[in-house]
This record gives sequence, structure tokens and C-alpha cells, in this order.
Amino acid sequence: MSREEARPAVAAEESGLIERVRQGDTAAFDALVVRHMPRAFGVAFRLLGQREDAEDLVQEAFLVALERIDSCQPGRPFAPWFFRILTNRGLNARKSRSLRQMEAIPGDAPARSESPERAAERSELRERLRAVLGELPERQRTIVQLFELEGFSSAEIAEILELSDGTVRCHLHHARKVLREALAPFAGRDS
Repeated sequence: MSREEARPAVAAEESGLIERVRQGDTAAFDALVVRHMPRAFGVAFRLLGQREDAEDLVQEAFLVALERIDSCQPGRPFAPWFFRILTNRGLNARKSRSLRQMEAIPGDAPARSESPERAAERSELRERLRAVLGELPERQRTIVQLFELEGFSSAEIAEILELSDGTVRCHLHHARKVLREALAPFAGRDS
């Protein structure tokens, strides 16, 4: 069964879980949390860049979802509604609060399995990618992270960010063009 074919079944199952949550069934909410926790943490980590902040964001987003469960439309999947809450709160947190300072692992730390030269190249590429992503407009950066790193489809991102699918694809196209140009010097190197 393809991902597209599975969506109605998932939506129906989640609709049943949401209805049970509305009736006070905590096990039903636990099932939703377990189902979406790994991806939620991944999205939160991409948005905030710190493990502790991502954990706090995920916990906060699930609590808000529980408090607002009545606003989740019946018959609709839980994920887009929940990830809209998570993404909006993450973007707000990124803007409004200073993130905890963590000591970074030095770029010249020895790697176990790769040569120092390869480690330096990978480090340089990661730093360049991080810098280029940081220069993208916030909406494009968020779309790239959700699409490329978290595996959301453009339609899912459109629902999460309350944009049209075409707008998401347009932002993704422009962001990829910028990334390709900025990372072109790395294209000829061995992987």
C-alpha cells in the first residue's frame, strides 16, 4: 500500500483516537504521542538546534494539542494539525528566546573511521550548509528542513504552514537553487 493509499486509513484511525481523547481517554492520547514523537523531535531539533530546547518544545506542543484537541477537525489526520502547532511554537521560540548555550564539539576532533582530510571536508561542507541555510529566508529554511530532513511532502508542509502546495514548491525550488549554487564547489569531491 502506497503512502497516498494509506492516508484515509490513518486519518480514520486517528479520528477515532481523537474522539476518544475528547472523551477523556488518556491511552488514546498516549497512542498519538507515541506515533508522532520521533518525527516531532526531529522537526523540533531542526527548528531549534539544541536537544534540550527541542525536548521542551515537543512536550509543550503535545500539551497544547491536548488542551486544544476540540479544535482538531473531525475526520482530518492529527499530524498536520499537530505539526502546525509544533512548527509555529518552534518558530516563535527561535525568535523570542535565547537558546541555551552548549559547548560545541571542536571541528578538529578525531573521527573513528574516516581520515582527517575527509573529516575536514565533511566539517567544511556541514558548516557551509548550515551557513547557507541560515541565510535563507525563514520560511524557505523551514520548508527545506521539513521536506529534505524530515520527509514531509509538499502537501503536508502546505497544510502545516497554512500555505498552498504551489507556494511550498516554489519556496523549495528557490531554496534548492540557492543551496546548489552555494554548495557547487563541493560537488566534485568524493563522497
